[in-house]
Amino acid sequence: MLTIKRVATVVSNYQEDCSETVEVGCGRNCLGNCCLPVLKLPLYAIKKDREGSTGDNSANSSKEHPQPTCFLHNLLLGEWEDRMNRDLFRYDVTTCETKVIPGEYAFIVQLNEGRHLKKRPTEFRVDQVLQPFDDNKFNFTNKKKCSLGFNEAMTSPAITSPVSPIEYGHVLLIPRLLVRLPQRIDHESFLLALYLAKEAADPFFRLGYNSLGAFATINHLHFQVGTPFYFRLALILRKLQLQELQDRGVMVSELMNFPVRGLVFEGGKSVRDLSNAVASSCIFLQNNNIPFNVLISDSGRRSFLFLQCYAEKQALGEVSQELLDTRVNPAIWEISGHIVLKRKKDYEEASEEYAWRLLAEVSLTEERFQEVKDYVLEASGLQEANMKEKNINQEEDSLEKLRAAHASNLPQDCMV
Repeated sequence: MLTIKRVATVVSNYQEDCSETVEVGCGRNCLGNCCLPVLKLPLYAIKKDREGSTGDNSANSSKEHPQPTCFLHNLLLGEWEDRMNRDLFRYDVTTCETKVIPGEYAFIVQLNEGRHLKKRPTEFRVDQVLQPFDDNKFNFTNKKKCSLGFNEAMTSPAITSPVSPIEYGHVLLIPRLLVRLPQRIDHESFLLALYLAKEAADPFFRLGYNSLGAFATINHLHFQVGTPFYFRLALILRKLQLQELQDRGVMVSELMNFPVRGLVFEGGKSVRDLSNAVASSCIFLQNNNIPFNVLISDSGRRSFLFLQCYAEKQALGEVSQELLDTRVNPAIWEISGHIVLKRKKDYEEASEEYAWRLLAEVSLTEERFQEVKDYVLEASGLQEANMKEKNINQEEDSLEKLRAAHASNLPQDCMV
């Protein structure tokens, strides 16, 4: 016989019967120390199987087969739509014209006229990848609403919606909101991004990172998140010079037949192994003032690392006026194949040849890329020991020359 057992009543934050509204914090309902501790946010717990594999990395598993939308997707999209319905965005991105450009790569172009006028201008130098956090400039503690919190310490992650979204469901991951970290990769923050991608369990759910100098516009540590961005990329990979670290199983490949030169990291005996390899590479690049972009895809099993020099060329007057007139700043979503255009003319005339020319300006030269790649592989722990020991004095001299060349290329007080 079935019986009903009486249990204690649980009342959520949204069910409390408050007869009168009590104003807390500074009254702006912001994400600062004043208001965040008392905000009513949905909390989400990410499963962190620290010893778990990143998943099957066979060729079959890397193909992007559609999967059922998970609870995390529904939660994020529901919160995003709530903000859209309350007119908290500067424009309705769902009404923007979008099309796939015919061709081998299936680049996506979107028309968002005037977005560059509505978007917050960059407040930082483009010739310095690492810059100190400035509380007087815009940061995410100034925002008025947050979409989602995590069941960590109050200094830990939050997800919020940008007021100028690129696409439906576009949100931002802020790894440690109240710590006020500048835009710089660290091991724990990158690990969190991989866990989020793995938790979403959807190959179309992607996270992106832009360093300063590679079109990050806010100097407060954050990742771009697609939930999903519906990018149907046709990146053609030719696996060359596979280097596997035997005790951790991380592989790195060179991205070929694509306008932007880059590296692909995958595998690993655990999520942390893969995360450490990519994060160490990023830390090397930022410490040596080399701008970069990162794309996390395939449910966290694969990360793309692109080395970026468009802003440098732009400051030196080396980008054609035709490309400058489009006002496209090629950051991680553009590199990944989703290009936002601001003029009707550019949208109507968009072609794969245009997309290729734009993205080719992002890429380092072959010679410079190969030189930086060697240092990146060494920093990620994927170089063979005998290769590290060989020509070590020559490598140190070459690295100093690389740093000096990048610093001397840009004028003082360079801002784009």
